[in-house]
Amino acid sequence: MKIKTKAYAKINLILDITAKRTDGFHELFTVMQSVSAHDVITVEKKKGQGIYITCNEPDIPTDERNIVHKCAKAFFKENKISRYGVHIDINKQIPHAAGLAGGSADGAATLVSLNELYKTGLSLDELCNIGEKIGADIPFCIKGGTLLCQGKGEILSKMKPLRKCFIVLAKPDVTVNTGLAYKQFDENGKVRTPDNFGMLCAVQNRDLALIASKLDNVFEQFIEVPQRVDIKSAMYAHNALGACMSGSGPTVFGIFENKSDAEKCKAELDTFVKDVLVCTPVSTGCKIFSKTE
Repeated sequence: MKIKTKAYAKINLILDITAKRTDGFHELFTVMQSVSAHDVITVEKKKGQGIYITCNEPDIPTDERNIVHKCAKAFFKENKISRYGVHIDINKQIPHAAGLAGGSADGAATLVSLNELYKTGLSLDELCNIGEKIGADIPFCIKGGTLLCQGKGEILSKMKPLRKCFIVLAKPDVTVNTGLAYKQFDENGKVRTPDNFGMLCAVQNRDLALIASKLDNVFEQFIEVPQRVDIKSAMYAHNALGACMSGSGPTVFGIFENKSDAEKCKAELDTFVKDVLVCTPVSTGCKIFSKTE
């Protein structure tokens, strides 16, 4: 059997760091939203023993360093499956190292796909427990939708879904190392705290304009991203309700009520930004869409 799964990207409607933990991680307060931009993970059994990974993006490692490999290995260990041969193909569409959880989404989709392929019957919570050990964003990427994420990101609370809208993602041709970004926070702290309570109220009231006005990301206070000002200016010029950086960057997203405004914004951004996508909110983190024998 061959399983194909969409691995959806995420954005952070708000992202605050509230403390550094004794284990070296950081306490987060973030509302994450799954969006329709996605990679496709194809999983099938193969003869022989081991985990074989292929990817359409040559810069992505296909050995033990890949989060997909780590998730697959953890899945087999958790289910006490000692003999396995599996081929996992990653078709990347989500920009790499972009603050959109592309790698975590791929890992999440791998766990969901393997659970189906091997008929292990694990619940989403059980899959999250496996994924949490590999990456803090994986539990969100398994469940997805609109969730408040706390702790390292693994404590998930369901929120009301984002209203229909259009989201423009714009990733400049730079990368931001997440570990170094957190190190900068440890060295610099933050100037101000995002309006976390205001965002919770806005999301629960499904007030799109108010949500857009509350968009905030503590990383923007100390992470410098070339073109961020120009990207936001272009978004607001095309009637974006709000714009913000996602994760530790460098991707900037804008929320639009109208598809035509979003597409016009994309056309302008395409003239000076490497990766630009128009997407919509989705209600799940990953979705199996094909099963073939």
